[in-house]
Amino acid sequence: MIWILHFLFSPLPTPALIGLITLGATIFLWVITRPKTISPPIDLNNQSIGIQGGARRSTFLPENKLLAYYYEDAKTMYEAFQRGLHVSENGPCLGYRKPKQPYQWLTYKQVLDRAEYLGSGLLFKGCKPSPDQFIGIFAQNRPEWIISEYACYTYSMVAVPLYDTLGPDAIVFIINKADISMVICDKPEKAQVLLENCEQGKIPGLKTIILMDLFDDELKDKGAKEGVEILSLQEAEELGRNNLREPVPPKPEDLSIVCFTSGTTGNPKGAMLTHENVVANAAAFLKSTETTFDCKTSDISVSYLPLAHMFERVVQTIMYSSGARVGFFQGDIRLLTDDMKTLKPTMFPTVPRLLNRIYDKIQSGAQNPLKRVLFNFALARKLDEVKKGILRNDSIWDKMIFKKVQETMGGQVRIMVTAAAPISPSVLTLLRGALGCQIFEAYGQTECAAGCTFTVPGDCTTGHVGAPLPCNILKLEDVADMNYFSSNNEGEVCIKGPNVFKGYLKDPEKTAEAIDTDGWLHTGDIGKWMPNGTLKIIDRKKNIFKLAQGEYIAPEKIENVYIRSAPVAQVFVHGESLKSSLVGVVVPDPEVLPKFAAKLGIKGSSEEIHKNSVLKKAILEDMVKVGREAGLKSFEQVKDIYIHPEMFTIEQGLLTPTLKAKRAELSKYFQTQLEALYANIQE
Repeated sequence: MIWILHFLFSPLPTPALIGLITLGATIFLWVITRPKTISPPIDLNNQSIGIQGGARRSTFLPENKLLAYYYEDAKTMYEAFQRGLHVSENGPCLGYRKPKQPYQWLTYKQVLDRAEYLGSGLLFKGCKPSPDQFIGIFAQNRPEWIISEYACYTYSMVAVPLYDTLGPDAIVFIINKADISMVICDKPEKAQVLLENCEQGKIPGLKTIILMDLFDDELKDKGAKEGVEILSLQEAEELGRNNLREPVPPKPEDLSIVCFTSGTTGNPKGAMLTHENVVANAAAFLKSTETTFDCKTSDISVSYLPLAHMFERVVQTIMYSSGARVGFFQGDIRLLTDDMKTLKPTMFPTVPRLLNRIYDKIQSGAQNPLKRVLFNFALARKLDEVKKGILRNDSIWDKMIFKKVQETMGGQVRIMVTAAAPISPSVLTLLRGALGCQIFEAYGQTECAAGCTFTVPGDCTTGHVGAPLPCNILKLEDVADMNYFSSNNEGEVCIKGPNVFKGYLKDPEKTAEAIDTDGWLHTGDIGKWMPNGTLKIIDRKKNIFKLAQGEYIAPEKIENVYIRSAPVAQVFVHGESLKSSLVGVVVPDPEVLPKFAAKLGIKGSSEEIHKNSVLKKAILEDMVKVGREAGLKSFEQVKDIYIHPEMFTIEQGLLTPTLKAKRAELSKYFQTQLEALYANIQE
């Protein structure tokens, strides 16, 4: 002991002392700059817990009590916004910008004041402060959308989003179904659509249109002729300011929003969602990410996904209840990159279609052999870190390889959530490494207020949609005719909890189809419990058909496999009960196609390339190869394809607003081509 003390305190030679100090400084620098790891908040090998009745619940719950709210003072969407005002100390709330200009911000108090003025204006014009009063909102994402929505909530009224991608007939159907007498629009063109239908006697109940944008006297006169008063938003707010009413806050069980789902066939259905439904879903996200995300007042989300859909509604509820900010895009998706560079969001809600484009951009940036080798090496190093729970964007590999793509998103994103459709494991894996931020996958539907499962922080695996959220329990129910049984941990996904909707507006028959007598919401999706307690979506109960030989086909499952083929941007798989094989329509990826064609020695105009039989054969072969690797059975593989040069779009009526294929419409649209494909197979 004496010898050790003598060694420690006796004078050291100068070189040794300098070396010791250098070593100490190096160790200290490493300790304070080493990348932080994400510690999973739960055991990743046991992500859900089985309970009585064969259901499973989140391990985030200490017991079987489901989460209905996160903050004691935010049990409704109205209270959530009030909380945001207090915790942010009236900080910036809603951001907007003009082309090539910085973002301007409305504070929480400004938004709440305007919501109170507008709400009072609605009451002055005859609306009732009651959950029986439905107000239509027919606008693109912008601050006035939120002001209109919260004008409703301030006085216990219900917001009913309308969106033009539904088409005029569906909008007429919704206005009549919900007995809407007042619609708040953004542009005069939308008011014009409503007035034309009034002129034809299709929406006799419409009495008032409030416009966010400027309009001329001609529109006002046309409205008067049809018995519809046209007001500007400013006029409506001024009316309310001069006739201010005390707020009539809603209760958690009151309706907040009726979200009409477009569906793939028939008239839209109005999902009735309460304040508790939405708040419970937001609470479940906050609970699941509290150890790794911890939403702060400095956080910023970019709003470009339709506010008419519940995914964006829940994201914004999360932001407002935390006193954070929401910046709106300019309204043109082509300018989203410019908006993000200016806004620098930290939260990025997204959908697989957009992530696929980012993935393609990253891949196309490493085409020559040297770049490809360097890219693969850098990605491998980043993915090694991801597996260790390290997510960052400041490594040498980020600076050399991935900084450019990170900066297209503003360079500050720390969390991304993808939902609305399945995402390819290869895309998810690459982006987790390249972007250096947490990327979560959620699964759900409008009827459960957006999400029912969510991937866990620190889980870098793919091929599943996470475990049940803390606001609901899940069970799998037998689907005997498809050979799925809960005893094999497979079946239709059913949901129960405070996030499950109250039914479809004035449609008891459809409500009974969706919610059974025990309160379980039946999703129509086929799930499988994985050994670690996560859920994998493996099939779809709806949109299935039999081929002539009696084999069941789930086309969406096959399409989700084929989309992994590099030259394929979109694919529609078609089959008929009188045919023994499948055919398809393929839209080639415009960014991949030129190089893909060049490798095949195909030259010519874009039209000539798309019609080239060699190209078609090569794409079909690649699809079949990808299908084989994914385990598709021979009868699930398409036998022939038609190459279509243009993307399927919402505007054409071929996709729903959530970018799902409208199968009946696609079949009609491509009827001639599909018949020709079958004729060729039969020859």
